[in-house]
Amino acid sequence: MLAFAWYVALTLVGTAVVWRASGWLESSSDRLSAYYGLPAIVQGSIVVAVGSSFPELATAVIAPLIHGEFELGVGAIIGSAIFNVLVIPALAAIASPGSLNAGRDIVYKEAQFYIISVAVFLLMCCFAVIYYPTVDGGVSGTITPGLALIPLGTYLLYLFIQYQDTIEYDAPVVSGISPTKQWAYLLASLVVILVGVEALVRAAIGFGDLFGTPSFVWGLTVVAAATSLPDVFVSVAAAKRDHDVTSIANVFGSNVFDLLVAVPAGVIVVGVATAGTVTIDFGVAVPLVAFLVLATIALFTLLRTDFELEHWEAWTLLGLYGAFLLWLALETIGLIDILV
Repeated sequence: MLAFAWYVALTLVGTAVVWRASGWLESSSDRLSAYYGLPAIVQGSIVVAVGSSFPELATAVIAPLIHGEFELGVGAIIGSAIFNVLVIPALAAIASPGSLNAGRDIVYKEAQFYIISVAVFLLMCCFAVIYYPTVDGGVSGTITPGLALIPLGTYLLYLFIQYQDTIEYDAPVVSGISPTKQWAYLLASLVVILVGVEALVRAAIGFGDLFGTPSFVWGLTVVAAATSLPDVFVSVAAAKRDHDVTSIANVFGSNVFDLLVAVPAGVIVVGVATAGTVTIDFGVAVPLVAFLVLATIALFTLLRTDFELEHWEAWTLLGLYGAFLLWLALETIGLIDILV
């Protein structure tokens, strides 16, 4: 009982730290984007998305490097991606004064490149199983640093596309912003987020040991939701200010960064820092990615209808996330066995 209370307290403290640092990160990112004259869609998909996705990046690196728990890091990434596409747009739509307007650029550029990111991530896993299979008798393989370069290269393409949008944008003149001060705030927030993420990872491992469940399950739920707090904060705040494009672009940009940068970063850190290897279990990865694809199709379909998200559609997305949590709960108590 004492151990359970300790892990709950660790989760709450880690979540509070991440949430607090997210406020600093959101304000500094917003000011820096205005100072450098970035269009709203680039601001949301790159600057804000990368900053608010730092907790997921930290989890993907800290979990295998310090605790030897790569699957926990991957679980947190996939769980965060599912949380992002189902919960964050829903909360942003509910917080918005009216319906959440997406626009054609979001649906036909950001959403579709995000779908490509999911395919590239799954392709990396497939190559690991095909060319570097493990000998344990299961369907698993080793993700090498070389394979990790595939999604990283795809992210460079994403940056190039966003750069083209930036140079074509006629930015308004903004004064009164000190870039040095804002960069200092941003870096400080990232350091504080690292502390919060470490507490969350320790809590997830502790819950797994306490309940006899795989730690990646807690990564899919507790750590994923907690590390997605910056994205929630940014998107909901943007929606309240009627900045719908930034709000939705942050969701897709965060998931693109998580899949194409955060997971490969964990692989490369393990390979370079510890000379270790990273194994991916296809029996676990494929069902989770399949649900992520389902969630993505649901959001894409709802956004495509009049390029906006109504309140009733938001509740539909929340219901789908509830089904995801129910699935994991049934997996945990052994009533179903899809994650083999």
